[in-house]
Amino acid sequence: MQFKKILIAVDDSAVAAHAADVGFDLAVQLGAEVALVTVVDPATAPSSGESGISMSEWMSFVKRDAKTLLHAYASRRTLTPPPLLFVEDGKPSAQLVEAARNWRADLMVIGSNSRSSVADALLGGVARGVLHHAPCPVMLIRAE
Repeated sequence: MQFKKILIAVDDSAVAAHAADVGFDLAVQLGAEVALVTVVDPATAPSSGESGISMSEWMSFVKRDAKTLLHAYASRRTLTPPPLLFVEDGKPSAQLVEAARNWRADLMVIGSNSRSSVADALLGGVARGVLHHAPCPVMLIRAE
């Protein structure tokens, strides 16, 4: 199997930064295209009563921050062609799988943190969901 399109899932965590570095290195070695994806989860929005802003305003702010995050990751390496940048919204695992499907990724690179529950102790919940449903191989990068 050839990996010509590598989708790298990122957020603002250290493990995601490490996964991005691994994904970038692999893309350079293989001469692959790269796309970066991050997901904004509306379920994490504060209620408008608590925050004083509407859901649409909150989503606008968070998506702007997500785009800034993707641009920061893209500037970490000079790649040709430059990485594509995708901001998705919804349930993270489902949106990452959908992004891989829509872009026709050959490989997805994702970081994994352990969580508090026993089921997630070996594998983070988002990464576990991606592994079960991804249309392509998934490279799971653990925290350093």
